[in-house]
Amino acid sequence: MWRAPWDRVGHAAPASPRFSGYPDTLAGMRGKPSAAAVRPAAKKKRRSNSTTSNVLSLLGAFVATSVALGLLLAGVLLPVTGMGGAGVKSGVKMFNNIPSEFAENALSQQSKILAKDGSVIATPYDENRIVVASSAIPKVMKDAQVAIEDERFYQHGALDKRGIARAIASNLFSSSTQGASTLTQQYVKVAAQRQALESGDKEAAKEAVAQSGAKAYIRKLKQLKYAVDLEKTHTKDQILTSYLNLVYFGQLQYGVEAASRHYFGHPAKDLTIAEAATLAGVVNLPDATNPVKNPEAAVKRRNIGIQKMIDQGFITEAQGRKAINSPLNLKLEENSSGGCATSKYPYYCDYVTQWIAQQPALGKTRKERLGKLRTGGLVIQTSLDPKKMAALDSNLKKRVPVENGADVQAAGVIIEPGTGYVEAMAQNTKYSVAGTDSFNTSVSYPRSGFPIGSTAKIFAIVEAMHQGRALDSTVNVPRMNSSKEGRPVYNFTSQNFPGKCGQGSGVWSVGNDHQVPAGPMSLSKATAESVNTAFGVLVAQLGPCNVRDAYKRLGVYASDFKSGGWSEINPDPSSIVLGSGSSSPVMMANAFATVAADGKYCAPRPVVSIKQANGRPVKLAPNACKQAMPAEEARGVVKIFKSVLGPDGTAKSAALAEGRQAFGKTGTVDGSLHTWFVGSTPQYSTAIWVGRGGENTNPIKNVTIGPKHVGNFLYGGDIAAPVWKETMDAISKGLPKKAFPEPGSGVVKGDQITVPQLKGRSEADAKAELARLKLQATVVKQDSGEVSSGQVWKSDPAAGQKIGEGKKVTLYIKP
Repeated sequence: MWRAPWDRVGHAAPASPRFSGYPDTLAGMRGKPSAAAVRPAAKKKRRSNSTTSNVLSLLGAFVATSVALGLLLAGVLLPVTGMGGAGVKSGVKMFNNIPSEFAENALSQQSKILAKDGSVIATPYDENRIVVASSAIPKVMKDAQVAIEDERFYQHGALDKRGIARAIASNLFSSSTQGASTLTQQYVKVAAQRQALESGDKEAAKEAVAQSGAKAYIRKLKQLKYAVDLEKTHTKDQILTSYLNLVYFGQLQYGVEAASRHYFGHPAKDLTIAEAATLAGVVNLPDATNPVKNPEAAVKRRNIGIQKMIDQGFITEAQGRKAINSPLNLKLEENSSGGCATSKYPYYCDYVTQWIAQQPALGKTRKERLGKLRTGGLVIQTSLDPKKMAALDSNLKKRVPVENGADVQAAGVIIEPGTGYVEAMAQNTKYSVAGTDSFNTSVSYPRSGFPIGSTAKIFAIVEAMHQGRALDSTVNVPRMNSSKEGRPVYNFTSQNFPGKCGQGSGVWSVGNDHQVPAGPMSLSKATAESVNTAFGVLVAQLGPCNVRDAYKRLGVYASDFKSGGWSEINPDPSSIVLGSGSSSPVMMANAFATVAADGKYCAPRPVVSIKQANGRPVKLAPNACKQAMPAEEARGVVKIFKSVLGPDGTAKSAALAEGRQAFGKTGTVDGSLHTWFVGSTPQYSTAIWVGRGGENTNPIKNVTIGPKHVGNFLYGGDIAAPVWKETMDAISKGLPKKAFPEPGSGVVKGDQITVPQLKGRSEADAKAELARLKLQATVVKQDSGEVSSGQVWKSDPAAGQKIGEGKKVTLYIKP
């Protein structure tokens, strides 16, 4: 079958696995280097001058004649009478009427996710392409491509009339088939196919490379017209640069930069004559001349190209002989899909991807944003610190090995106070994706929800400071009034927790992990020893709804298993006081980071900045930072929680090396299914979780986990705290030993204002008394049988408590 001489076979790239549209970050620019794909634009009326008209007419006449010959010899019945006159004129008119405007789409190229030190975490892409400027493509590569594909590239326009004449003669009078397609035409054809594939138009993609039939000739005419237009608006070097960035080089490599790195292990700018000729030879037949699969064919094709470079004066005879006699010298740089599954830090990579999917600056929808990640050539700078990651990962897996016989899992997170930047994230599992959506199939423990146990006690102390409780104030430990499963407990009822955040019907039985005498106990001692009953009384006084609000202020929410998202912590006493509600290591690390940063909350995030492929920054929304609590109150919380690492604390063995200051809290859930240690220095906050991550609900007791045998139940101080200490010691080594600021006397002593006894007094009298003492009053209408209507039946803080000037006292008044 005869083919139109300006059409050639073999340049169309195979379809990529996905096509979601290319971003506009590299839109082609008239008169500037373009790395773009061509797509037809809407018809637009253009002014023409005599020169343009003459060029188009001559080209049109030649095309019309060639098309006529092609159709006739293809067996299509057309009237041939007058073909030399009216037929040619008709062809010229048809050609001139084809819209010649075209627009340029940015090429799909890989993005890069970078760690803090600049190392690559992942390179997400649909097509493994790295678009580079003309200056990054050496002359030897351009010369090699021109020599083997289109030796008169710099002499002709969009159409090589001499080449067409030679091809027609060869095709008509010999058995061989010869093409005369120029590099510009080849570029247009491949670009048109890519555009069709991107838009999901498979039929148009087939038409873009069709070789026969009426549609093929219409396609050829259109593409020729686009090529003519391209030659008028772009320099030869711009066209060649775009071509070398666009075309397929085999082995899933798109563009010369990715191909050079894949086959030879270095950037395109370092290509030798032999390497450049090898790549140039691959383009026309990427499978047949693939240097990996078919090295002999690749060398043969390479040497033909080198000889052409000699013949055309691009290189000397001596240079050419040396290149021809050289081996292929492949240094394969294997690439994977570039996604998170092959990253050294897959869970962190997933976290970055999820974060990007929520950024409006990258698109209106999740699909559009992820499409830009895979195709837009973004450079994403993250806060991941490989050194901190290595310390966290090794210490975590040393203490809780992967796939250990006890079926115990572990996870950890490191966050920088005052910025919210997540610097490390690890867990003791093998990353796996069973499907295509890693967010649904990969288990990310650092971002998953687990009951937080007694780490919840920090929120009660945060609210206590907020309500003006003094550091040296006390809480009454109640005398045990019942037993449960052979253990003494105190039964809290709706009398202790009335209202919407209350206990409701029934009792809430609370025990302690050790014997605690009843009576007054300082907040520091109750915290250091993690006395559950003391905190039950404290939260009853503070109000569980108020403590729930402290969770929210510090950015801690409960995992919602129905929606897969996050919701407010359940305000029932069990969740608020003892952490039976589930939250994530990321949120808990960030809550402690907020306290460490003098009360400054910054939403946790893994990304510092994003640049477009052209180097321009993406205007991301600034990190959501706010003053979640006054600095003085935060310093009071730090002072109390330092006691946990003190000589009487539940984590005394986790005190940091060299006397470095830190505060923290252990946490253990019933049955030891979930254990924690969360703590912070002024520089870093780290959360460690150890527990059951799957469906196994057997208590963690009498098991061996890594080097430790747990004879009784597992506690937060047994494994989580040592992992925290070892990690924090490692990442703090060499840093200055910063001290937390001491709280002022107003926080320590509470300004010595004692809440008066207001029970039985009227609302007006109680408010007047509080105003006299320079305290604020708020009112809650709530029924009680102890007083008459309109009288106060309790206050919060209770009578006798010492609080700061201007602090709030809630009056509970019977309606």
